[in-house]
Amino acid sequence: MNKYSSVLIDIERKINEGQYLSGQKLPSVRSAARIYGCSISTILKAYHELEQRHAIYSMAQSGYYVVHKSQNPPEWEEDTRIDFASASPDPHVFPYLDFQHCLNKAIDTYRHQLFTYGDSKGLEKLRYTLASHLANDQVFANAERIVVTSGVQQALEILAKMPFPNGKSAILVEQPSYDLYLRYLETEGIPVQGIARSTAGIDLQELEDRFKYGGIKFFYTMPRYHNPLGISYSVEERQKIAALASKYNVYIVEDDYMADLGESRGFDPIYAYNRTSHVVYLKSFSKIIFPGLRLGAAVLPEPLLETFLACKRYADTSLLSQAALEIYIKNGMYERHKIKISSQYAARIHALNESVQRYNADGWIEISKASSGVYVQFKLPQKINIERLMKRLEQRNVSVVSGKGFYLPDYLQREKFIRISISRARLEQIDEGVRVIAEELHDCSGH
Repeated sequence: MNKYSSVLIDIERKINEGQYLSGQKLPSVRSAARIYGCSISTILKAYHELEQRHAIYSMAQSGYYVVHKSQNPPEWEEDTRIDFASASPDPHVFPYLDFQHCLNKAIDTYRHQLFTYGDSKGLEKLRYTLASHLANDQVFANAERIVVTSGVQQALEILAKMPFPNGKSAILVEQPSYDLYLRYLETEGIPVQGIARSTAGIDLQELEDRFKYGGIKFFYTMPRYHNPLGISYSVEERQKIAALASKYNVYIVEDDYMADLGESRGFDPIYAYNRTSHVVYLKSFSKIIFPGLRLGAAVLPEPLLETFLACKRYADTSLLSQAALEIYIKNGMYERHKIKISSQYAARIHALNESVQRYNADGWIEISKASSGVYVQFKLPQKINIERLMKRLEQRNVSVVSGKGFYLPDYLQREKFIRISISRARLEQIDEGVRVIAEELHDCSGH
């Protein structure tokens, strides 16, 4: 991280944590430069950015002051419910003011384009910005192969219905997997097969057999921070999956929707290991900015591009949102927000792991080894009645999600589990939530 970004993040953190109070004067530009060991221009740039975010304001001949904040408590502080169920991002870390600034700037910068229908591929400037942005994650593609979509869901639906060059028709999905996509495939009557994935990984020999004999059009996978397991593929697994795709002419649809929520760096996606253009890489911006933004990006191999665009047909995502996202990424706000939200979620996962160790003396919970992301699997003994457990948890104001919905209806090799999401659970609630789950498991087991 460069000096400017570290200074900006540190001052913003001190404001948010109350080290700098509402109305308090910040250190002078010269004093701050000495404190941080940087140039005056770096401090001026950071203070200017904080002004743009409405976090501070300046007074001529006086200095910079923290903006007065309302003393009304956030809505969730009045809610005693411990929400381990919601998959939506924490609204209290949404970058409202930052993105408002980008929307205003987008109207000024792109005012002529905003009154057109736009390109079905997406705003050209955004696609070029995304090409550079994705390269940081080892996804190298020119802007012509990047299509802006109405969230990742739209791309998944188009890919499911469109014909592929390999002439095959079945979609292979991990079991368990993304519940909404499974329901979509069922509703549309699209041929779908399941293959087991667990905290131990995937059976690569079985995967090879499926690729070889199963008539697989594409394999849908979430390589990191899997929903609902919370785990990631090893380097060896990612390399092998990429190699099998090339060997058997099977495409991979890589849903890397959690790419920005990990602390660890250097996680190369399956896309980076495939040399034969058999990987469609999908990126979401909903988990890090706002779900309502509904913007995603699909990086398509050349043989799929024309058919995908023919199915998409017209521009269906807001040009204003696209323009604002382009500015948000280009000016570094996205990267700074990513660091902020990733560290907060990682702290919650860490607290969850510690609480499980503290209260799981009976060993009823088998937890997936997640250190980042938002999901953790609580694998339970077969004798536990999940419906009864969830009902009792609801009575104690703890919400969780059953693992049943993450499987295809006819898939029999199911694990019994509940999915825990930390995205809406306050840090100080997590220990209490795990304690309640452990107590109810103990009671439900008949001990």
